[in-house]
Amino acid sequence: MTTTLFHNARLIDPEGGETNGALIVQNGLISRLLSPQEAAGDLPGATRIDCGGLCLAPGIVDIGVKVCEPGERHKESFRSAGLAAAAGGVTTMVTRPDTTPAIDSPETLEFVTRRAKEASPVHVLPMATLTKGRAGREMTEIGFLLDAGAVAFTDCDHVITNTKVLSRALTYARSLGALVIGHPQDPGLSEGAAATSGKFASLRGLPAVSPMAERMGLDRDIALLEMTGARYHADQITTARALPALMRAKRNGLDITAGTSIHHLTLNELDLADYRTFFKVKPPLRAEDDRLAVIDALREGVIDILCSMHTPQDEESKRLPFEEAASGAVALETLLPAALRLYHSGDLTLPELFRALALNPANRLGLPQGRLRAGAPADLVLFDPDVPFVLDRFTLRSKSKNTPFDGARLQGKVRATFVNGSCVFGDL
Repeated sequence: MTTTLFHNARLIDPEGGETNGALIVQNGLISRLLSPQEAAGDLPGATRIDCGGLCLAPGIVDIGVKVCEPGERHKESFRSAGLAAAAGGVTTMVTRPDTTPAIDSPETLEFVTRRAKEASPVHVLPMATLTKGRAGREMTEIGFLLDAGAVAFTDCDHVITNTKVLSRALTYARSLGALVIGHPQDPGLSEGAAATSGKFASLRGLPAVSPMAERMGLDRDIALLEMTGARYHADQITTARALPALMRAKRNGLDITAGTSIHHLTLNELDLADYRTFFKVKPPLRAEDDRLAVIDALREGVIDILCSMHTPQDEESKRLPFEEAASGAVALETLLPAALRLYHSGDLTLPELFRALALNPANRLGLPQGRLRAGAPADLVLFDPDVPFVLDRFTLRSKSKNTPFDGARLQGKVRATFVNGSCVFGDL
């Protein structure tokens, strides 16, 4: 039996808060938590790792990562995404099915699972599409895909416009206990939009969409949830207008959770001022009032999950006029340092932050990760929350370098990442 003692650490426990102490890992699992006094005692046969007073937290469980295999491996592979995830403290990637071809059959899903096991140093859990080809016309074989390892079902940003098709898919998913992930957006209003409507978008001459498009999409999905009783997660809630509907749905006992992306929590529409296409994401960046409202909702538990929405794009698709450029940004390595902006600003404590980054996504997917508790997998991240640095996008391990944080001053670096107790990043 291999035993490792992590001592002299600030333990960031999403369930129990922050304490100074230590923990023991045996055969890939957390065995027990210790006080500093207990850790100082004699533990025969244990390999000691001095954390140097840094923060030790559960590894991040990131829902909504795009890895471009199959079809666009030049943008991101499982190998490059896994290395970027490990460097960012992400120990579990929950990958999107919007690949080429889409992951809509057990055969494609098995290919993805095999490639991930061969190439990625971190856990990879694949999602599958809800309809074939993400076309919104015919639902996939949800039962077969569940048996093949799909953890959730989503058509990503291809919103299903046919409510009969969506209601049937939700009903079938409900009978199998499958989780459906939706993209709350009215597709008609949001088509072709590059910014959020308002004075700023008008002054910049950008095609825009009203925040009401998100509210309308969420209202429709909530109505279908009332009808079908399905398990549902809204991938990105980014506007204040959508929050009352989400709160009512939760109060009414619907099985609904919601997430938001790191870019919508730390950036706003004013960042589009220089037409830098690295800031073009989907949905578009919102007003500062929306950003602050979403932060409050995350702190209060109305929004449950914080994710990267990692979306690699190559240089050719970004070096275009703003309204023609592809949407999306890479974020596996920048997720934690960008999220620490909320800690340094006093908006969230570290346990609250890791509740959204690790515990809540693990709970939603029924995973044992995301907590510092005896018996939990030893998926851990050791990080210094205070060290400052300037991000250079060319140092990122992702194949694509489309980050809006290029040249930004950030604070907080990952020192080591562990998966099942084994170091996959760092030199400890």
